[in-house]
Amino acid sequence: MLKDGGLLVVMRYMPTCRKCNQTYNQSHFVSGNGPRYLICGRCAVESGLVTAEESPQYYSDEVARARLVLYSKRFRPLAFTSAGWILFLTMGRGIELWSGVFFGTLLVATLATPVLHFLGSARFKAELSRLTP
Repeated sequence: MLKDGGLLVVMRYMPTCRKCNQTYNQSHFVSGNGPRYLICGRCAVESGLVTAEESPQYYSDEVARARLVLYSKRFRPLAFTSAGWILFLTMGRGIELWSGVFFGTLLVATLATPVLHFLGSARFKAELSRLTP
C-alpha cells in the first residue's frame, strides 16, 4: 500500500504464470505447491500436472472456439456498420444512384444496430454463462 497525497492507494497483485508468462486473476491458477505453484489452468493441463476435470478454470479448444464465435456474432453488426460508413465516406459518395441507396441502408443499419445489440444482451449473457467453465 502506498500513501499518495493523503489517500491510501491499494495495489492489487496480479500473478504471472511461470510457463506462459501471462498475467491472470488469482482464480485462473491451479492450487498447490511445488511444480503447481503459479501455473495457470491451461498450462497445468497441457503439462500433465492436473486433468481437465480437476481444473475448473480450463478452457478447452472447443469452449474457446465457441466463445470466440459467440463474441464475433455479438459484435459483427457493429463492425459491418462501421466498415460501411468508412466505405461510404471514402468511395461511396461519388456514385450517382447507388450513393443514396447506400446512405439509406447505412442510416437504417446505424439506427437498428444499437437497438438489436441491446435486445440481444440477455441471450448473449445466457449463452456466455453456459460456455463459461
